Formats: sequence, C-alpha cells, structure tokens
Amino acid sequence: MLFAGYETGTWFDEMFSPDGRPRVESDLLVKAIESLPEGEFARLQESANAFAAQIRRVAHEDKQALEESGLQFSIYCLVGGQMENDDEPRLYLIYPQANWVEIGQGTPYHIIGSPGYGKPVLDRTLQYEDSMRFALKVGCLAFDSTRISAADVDFPIDVVLYFKDTGQLVERRFDKEDLVEITEGWQERLRNSVTNLPSEWLDRFFAEIDDTSSPKLPDMLRERSV
Repeated sequence: MLFAGYETGTWFDEMFSPDGRPRVESDLLVKAIESLPEGEFARLQESANAFAAQIRRVAHEDKQALEESGLQFSIYCLVGGQMENDDEPRLYLIYPQANWVEIGQGTPYHIIGSPGYGKPVLDRTLQYEDSMRFALKVGCLAFDSTRISAADVDFPIDVVLYFKDTGQLVERRFDKEDLVEITEGWQERLRNSVTNLPSEWLDRFFAEIDDTSSPKLPDMLRERSV
C-alpha cells in the first residue's frame, strides 16, 4: 500500500492518527489515493489539479447548504513537493474557487490563515533568490508581526525543509523560548530604525506649525531629546 509504514512521528497529521491509520474524515481520500494506478500523478501540478477538482465537487455539493446556514465555503490549501517528472520542488496555493497560484519569481511565498499582518514584512524583504537562512528569518519576523496583532496566532512554529531530488524532509518545532532573542531584538531594532529615519521633513512640518499656531506647539509633539 502507498502509505504502508508511514509514521507521523511527534507531529500532528491531519490525515493520519499517531498509529498510522487514516483519520475518519480522511479515510475516503486515502482510499481514493490508494486506488490510483501507478504513475497517475507524475507531476505535482497534476496533484494540485486533482485536489482542486475535489474542492470544486465539494463546493457544488455543500456550498448552498452552508450559505443557507449563514456559513461561508472557504478553504485555502498549500500543496507542495516534488513528483517523479518535476525538475524541482513545487508549491501551490489553492483557493476556494479551486484555482491555484504557483511559487515563482513574482510570488516567492504564499500565506494562509491571517496574511494581513505578516505580508508587508515579506513583501518588503523576501526575494526569490534569497537563501533559506534569510527566508526563515523573514518568515519568523512575519509570524511575530502576526502573533502580536492577531489573537488566534501564537507559538509554536513548525518548520519543514525539503531537499531537492532527495525526498528528504527535515522537520523542527520552535517554541517561544527558542526565538525570544530574535523576537525581542526585532522589536528593539524596529523602534531604533524608526528613530533613526531621516526627519528633516518632520522638522520643517513642525516648524510651520510652531510658527502659525497659538498657543505654541505642545511639548508632546516636539522631538524628545534622548
């Protein structure tokens, strides 16, 4: 069987329980995958298309009932890996509409969950050619920005690295204590960076207010000495 001998290790797997058996909600999916002819999916894009087709089918069956109950049909999925005929690892973000976007030069990352807070950090810093070490640092900062602003996001961080053409995965879980240095250092450096930004335009702005205002400019708006 395709999944024979699969072990979840210490990680939570949405499809399989710790003893390696499919969870009730994923049993039909596992059986469908097991029944596929050998070589059915030689490229990851074919897997993404097949998964998107299932999203489309479920939406057709359940979307109306969900909306009538005041619920929204919404699912965002990341499908990643490297199949036999892929020349490099691929990563796809699949939308509720069952279309997808692939990681590439113009989209060096994908986010699901709460993208609004971490996205500006990634947009300003991460480039497709960056090293994995740099990408993990940026990803950590994007997560930390989200954690500070979103009540439903917090540690731990689970990191999975895949090595091209090897099938080898490296997994690591980071708790708050592991990253306290970078999260606190990021906070301090961010404030210092704001302080050190060019401020001539502010000097001119507040000088104009000081010249035209009566009473004089409140002390709280003046530049504080450090």
